[in-house]
Amino acid sequence: MAAGVVDTSGNMMTLGYSPCPNDTFIFYALVHKKIDCGGISFIGHIEDVETLNQMALEGRLDITKVSAAAYGHISGGYALLRSGGAAGRGCGPLLVSRERFSGLRGKRLAIPGLMTTAYCLASLFDFELRKDIIVMPFDKIIPAVRDGVADCGLIIHEGRFTYRDYGLNLVADLGQWWEEKTGLPIPLGVIAAKNDIPPHTRAQIENAIMASISYAYANTDETMDYVRRHSQELSDEVIMSHINLYVNNYTMDSGGEGRRALEKLLEMARGKGIFQANT
Repeated sequence: MAAGVVDTSGNMMTLGYSPCPNDTFIFYALVHKKIDCGGISFIGHIEDVETLNQMALEGRLDITKVSAAAYGHISGGYALLRSGGAAGRGCGPLLVSRERFSGLRGKRLAIPGLMTTAYCLASLFDFELRKDIIVMPFDKIIPAVRDGVADCGLIIHEGRFTYRDYGLNLVADLGQWWEEKTGLPIPLGVIAAKNDIPPHTRAQIENAIMASISYAYANTDETMDYVRRHSQELSDEVIMSHINLYVNNYTMDSGGEGRRALEKLLEMARGKGIFQANT
C-alpha cells in the first residue's frame, strides 16, 4: 500500500511518546498514517516522560514510551517491544551545577521525575543524592539550577547540548559512569505494550515502528516540520544532534545487548531498594 494512502480502519490503540525530537521523529509516520500498520490506527498522546511513566503505572495507555527504570514498576502489566526505545553510548543523563563544588553531600538536586532513568542512575551513583530533591519537568531544570533554586540538576534529552549556554558546569556524566561500571550501553527509555495485546499484534506494532523510522529518514523534510512544532524552539542544529544521538541501531532493534543493559539496570536498582523507596 502506498505511503500516505493507508487504510487503518481496524483496531485503534493509544500511543504515548514525548515531545522530544527523537520521539516525534520516530512516531510521526505512525500517528499520521503514512505507513501500512496492518489495520491498526494509533492515537498519539504527547507528554513529558514522567507523565508517561505515571500513565503507564495506571494502565492508561495501550503502547507507550517509558523510562527504562520505570519498567521496573510496570512490568507486571506491560511487555517490552524491541523497537522505538532509547539506548546507546555517550548519551546518558548529566549531573550539572552552577557553582563548582568538590562533593555532593547536602546539595539540593532537581530531577525530572521519581521514576526516570536519570534519577535511578543518580541514586546508583550516590545514594545520598536522594536526601534533598525537587521534582520538576525536565525542561525547567536548567533554569532552576541557573537561578539557584537547586544546587545541581539532572538533565536529559536536549539539555546535554545546551546546558553550557546557561553558564552551568558538568559535575558527572552518568552515562559514562554506567558504561565504565558495566561495559553496557545505557538503557534510557523503552516502548512497552499492554500484556493483553496478543504477541502477533505486538510483533506487528514493532514492525510498524521500524517502518515509521525508515519513513522518517526517507522523508526528512516532511518529518522535521512535525518535529519542530514540538521542539520547544530548539535550533535545527540541536534538533539534528538530538536525533543523531538518540535514534540509532538500538532504536530499530534493542537486541540482546539492549535487553541485557535493561536487566542490569533493574537488577542494580532492586539491589539498592530504589523501586521500593519510590512507590
